[in-house]
This record gives sequence, C-alpha cells and structure tokens, in this order.
Amino acid sequence: MSNVDVLFEPLTIKSLNAPNRIVMAPMTRNQSPNNIPNDSNVEYYRQRAEGGVGLIVTEGTCVNHIAASGYPDVPYFYGEDRLEAWGKVVNAVHAEGGTIAPQLWHCGGMRKKGVMPEGDVDGYTPSGMNVPGKVNRHMMTKQDIADVIRAFAEGARDAKALGFDAVEIHGAHGYLVDQFFWEGTNQRDDEYGGSLDNRGRFAREIVEACRAEVGADFPIILRWSQWKQQDYAARLVTTEADLEAFLKPLVDAGVDAFHCSQRRFWEPEFEGSDLNLAGWVKKITGLPSITVGSVSLDADFIPLPGEHVFREGKPASIDGLVAMLERGDVDMVAVGRALIANPDWANIVRQGAVSDLRAFEKEMLMSL
Repeated sequence: MSNVDVLFEPLTIKSLNAPNRIVMAPMTRNQSPNNIPNDSNVEYYRQRAEGGVGLIVTEGTCVNHIAASGYPDVPYFYGEDRLEAWGKVVNAVHAEGGTIAPQLWHCGGMRKKGVMPEGDVDGYTPSGMNVPGKVNRHMMTKQDIADVIRAFAEGARDAKALGFDAVEIHGAHGYLVDQFFWEGTNQRDDEYGGSLDNRGRFAREIVEACRAEVGADFPIILRWSQWKQQDYAARLVTTEADLEAFLKPLVDAGVDAFHCSQRRFWEPEFEGSDLNLAGWVKKITGLPSITVGSVSLDADFIPLPGEHVFREGKPASIDGLVAMLERGDVDMVAVGRALIANPDWANIVRQGAVSDLRAFEKEMLMSL
C-alpha cells in the first residue's frame, strides 16, 4: 500500500478547517422516524468522527418545501424539534474533533404521491418530467421556483446558526437541482430552460440566496454529477469547454468547493487525459474539489437487477486514490459504503491495517 500521509493533511476552505482530506459521503439511511434525527443518528455520525473522518457531509436532509421529500423516514432540516436534533449531531461530531456540513436536499420529480407525511403532494420538476419525455409530475411555476430558492437559503442560514462548518447543496443524481441542469428533464422555454447557462440559473440563484444568508466566509459546497438515477449514462457536458461554461457561472455565484460524484472515481472524464471529473473541475476552477465513487471497494454502488439497495463490495486498493491526491488532482476524497461497513475506516487506513477492513454487505443498511 502507498504511503497515505497525504490523506491526513489538514485543509482549510474559508472558515472550514478540516483535520484531514477524508469526507464521509452523504448516504440516505431512512432511519429518522417522524423526520427527526434521533439518538441513533447522533451516534452514527459521532462514530465516524471518532473513527477519523475529517469532514462529514450528512445524508440528504429536506429543505422547508412541501414537496422536498421523496422517501420515508428521511430527516428534515426545518422545524424546532428537527433543528434541535441536528444541533446534537453537530455537537457530537465536534466533540470528536470532526467537522460537518448538512446536505440540503429537494427530491424534485423523484417524489411520488403518497409518501408521508406530505401524502398526495406531487413531485415538483422543471417541466413536469421525472424522466425525459414523460410528463407525470407538477411543472414548477415561477412562484414555486422562488419558494424553493428561499427554502434552501433558510436551510443555509439555520446550518450556520446551529454551528455546522459548511453547507452542501445537493445538485446531483437526478434530483430537483439536477433536473434543472439536465436538458432531458428541463424543457422550459423561459429563463430557466434552453441553454446550458439558463439551465444553471436555478442553482446559481440558490447559491446566491444561500450566500446572502451566511456571509462571505461560510463555505458553500455544490455536489453535482454527470450520471442520473434515471439514466446512468447521461452527461450534462461532453467537452472541457462545455464543462468550463457550466462551472464558471456557479463559481461566480458563490460556490466554494465542488463535490464531484462519479460511479467509479478512477475513470477519466475526457479522452486524452487521466483526470477524473473532480480533477477537471479543480483544473478549470482552481477551487477545492472532492472526488467520490466506490472508494476502497471493488464494485460500484449501482444496485444489481431486481435490487434497490447499494451493491455489495469487497475492500480494494486505494493506491490510485493516494496518487491523485499526491499529484494535486483533487483535494478531498469522499468515502461511502466503506464507511458504513467500517466507521473507523480513516483510522484503519492511517494505521496501515487495510487488511482489517470489512466488506460492505447490504444487510448493513438495515440499521445504523
């Protein structure tokens, strides 16, 4: 195994002082009854901080909009009881020396009618589509757009007030923000649709509204992806020039770091270069980038046919990951399923005991 010292160098992003380069990736766990983080959730995050993670990004937590949620028992990020519970998570992580950011989330068209507690509320989408060409959801009005932007901004405000170290906006994987990015689900003919620049307007206005609430020094992270749950082969951009055109307005709006989701972090993004998606984002923007995608496992997370949970995976080498960090291609690495299987993944890796890492098994998803 490579020398892993680079993984344990500190990193500062504005007011965020992460003790190392290891991030806990956001993973929906459906373990928050009544949409309130409970003692088990607090302990779940505390263990990962104790285990050496430098920055925890929480599971997606729904902003204060009637259609934000799409799944049962996910945590919300509004309401006195819920925010008080999130404060306990923050305190537990800080007590172990870690840092933490909530991932603010709106499920968009991934919501189906019937999911409680909102019940018959429909999924909200740019053009009424959850998949390209099929209108089967609510098409958002200008007022709807303004309401959602305000909800994200309120979430960012509350995150700072609760003592979180940063905030992440979920703009990936075919959820609402990504549905605006993606031409397949954004067929609007107003200023929020059409060109790549217009399709990025919704995200930019969310970032700008969040920035107005948190001030200049509080970090705003944007998670984004080429792939979608609706189409794993989808791509927002296919050239370096288009990627630059996509990213620069987001930087101007106030994004401080990009969390770049790939299914397999080791795959190059464009022909003629070995840089992955996060590597290209850092090269173009100069901002810190987080790479993620099947880190230290031998199989990506996409469910097998007939299954609906993360795919199992056995421990795999991280030598290529370490090389990326040493070259300066990326700044941080987000670990997902391997951290479910191994709460102390970071400490195990630091000790050079990777042979002690446990495989990820789907049964591990049944409890925290």
